[in-house]
Amino acid sequence: MTFHPKSEFLHEITTRGFLADCTDLQALDQRMSKGSVTGYIGFDLTATSLHIGNLVQIMLLRWMQKTGHRPITLMGGGTTKVGDPSGKDEMRKILTVDQINHNADGIRKVFSRFISYGDGATDSPLVNNAEWLDKLGYIDFLRDIGKHFTINRLLAFESIKSRLEREQALSFIEFNYMLLQAYDYLELHRRFDCILQMGGSDQWGNIVSGTDLIRRVDAGEAYGLTTPLVTRADGKKMGKSAEGAVWLNDDMMSPYEFWQWWRNINDADTGKFLKMFTELPVDECDRLGALEGSEINEAKIRLANEVTGLLHGHKAAQAAEATAREVFEKGGVGDDLPTLTLTRDDLGDGISVVQLIVRSGLAKSGKDAKRLIAENGARLDDAPLTNAGLMIDAGALASPIKLSAGKKRHALVQLTQ
Repeated sequence: MTFHPKSEFLHEITTRGFLADCTDLQALDQRMSKGSVTGYIGFDLTATSLHIGNLVQIMLLRWMQKTGHRPITLMGGGTTKVGDPSGKDEMRKILTVDQINHNADGIRKVFSRFISYGDGATDSPLVNNAEWLDKLGYIDFLRDIGKHFTINRLLAFESIKSRLEREQALSFIEFNYMLLQAYDYLELHRRFDCILQMGGSDQWGNIVSGTDLIRRVDAGEAYGLTTPLVTRADGKKMGKSAEGAVWLNDDMMSPYEFWQWWRNINDADTGKFLKMFTELPVDECDRLGALEGSEINEAKIRLANEVTGLLHGHKAAQAAEATAREVFEKGGVGDDLPTLTLTRDDLGDGISVVQLIVRSGLAKSGKDAKRLIAENGARLDDAPLTNAGLMIDAGALASPIKLSAGKKRHALVQLTQ
């Protein structure tokens, strides 16, 4: 029998496709129906920006807050020093403390776009687990916390078992990750009365270990909830593109490029992504997702505007749409295209068009750029580019030029005056 949650939060995330597993869905629903609940999601600091795969978790925190609950954004300043083995085929690179702190500064920028921080009843505390993990005495930690974890049970969890089955190295420091994440949950339970941990489906073992630890040590109430792995209609993992990760920070991916990624999704993904990544009513998401032919393009523009508006602001979304219409419908050069600006020193006596394609982000390497040209996929000011040896000098850059890779990716190149 299908369970229909009564609490607004669980009803919302269930109908929008966020729910994969829950340790006790019915009990959690009853608890959330009675009053405000505090829940958290942890984010390790392995890069200077999160990517769109993380938007699933960020939207969960946002929906918690919108439905009257208190979300905690946990920055993994401590756990990043260890590295989560979940879903990984090899050991993570060990980052320095300075690198981790630098990454934290970059990631914080995104959260404030989606979540309200402060001292109100549903305002989110922004917490870093380095605050308590850095102070742990290792022997005391093993005596007090480690005794609640058996090696047999740790080896049974998918995140550990899959690595061993594939004979991939699993360091002892990574093996401790599950204990540390469970301890995070216990610490947040004690500090903030946090009774819910959420995360991706690959975090199930870590989350269950945390709920068990709280019950064993404090005899406390604790729940775990996971989201499904979000894949695109083509079967690829959400958050990846041919050019790499789709980043959330505007210094790593411009608002226009971000908007374009959503505008160019597969038609079949439109309804699903509208429900997960916008706040439009579910019925409207279903209606837009069911459109066909040219009408589905307007639905995808709506999706791109809504998601970009949440992250970068509605002015940035409007500018991206205006640029797209100028470039694609009128054949012009939009104001918001990604732009490579060169100095006369950069230019020298001239620079190859292959270098410009790479430096503007339209190809990963010179080899890729040359292949793009050879396969008739490159254009210069909307004209086919066939000469990979073409040199661009100051005269050619008297006004900005437009480079294109395929029909959907464009960049401007200009010379500073």
